Amino acid sequence: MNISLLLGAVLAFLGVTLGAFGAHALKDKFPEPRHEQYWNTAVQYHMYHALGMIAIGILSMDALLGTSALLSWASYLMFAGVIFFSGSLYVLAVTGVKKLGAITPIGGVLFLVSWLLVAIEILS
Repeated sequence: MNISLLLGAVLAFLGVTLGAFGAHALKDKFPEPRHEQYWNTAVQYHMYHALGMIAIGILSMDALLGTSALLSWASYLMFAGVIFFSGSLYVLAVTGVKKLGAITPIGGVLFLVSWLLVAIEILS
């Protein structure tokens, strides 16, 4: 079983679900108008990285690259990035707890490192 493909598909499902939830169920329930933008940014990056994990899963199946430690790490870091980056923005959007904004950059760094690892693996 390819864990990157599985987690990527699950994250994509959740991304679509949360996007629809934010657009319909939460439409007029955000603490402040700009909090809807936080939610939308969370969904956007959530989906980008769900697709990134699917791409890593496909790369891991490629005969030339195959399974590698770098791709495995990249996948796990992307998953963690979604939790930290998008997760903190989802909670911030609905609660207004601004301290969560300190967690968001951690997820951003995890995204950056994951994509760097993918690039290094492709170049090696």
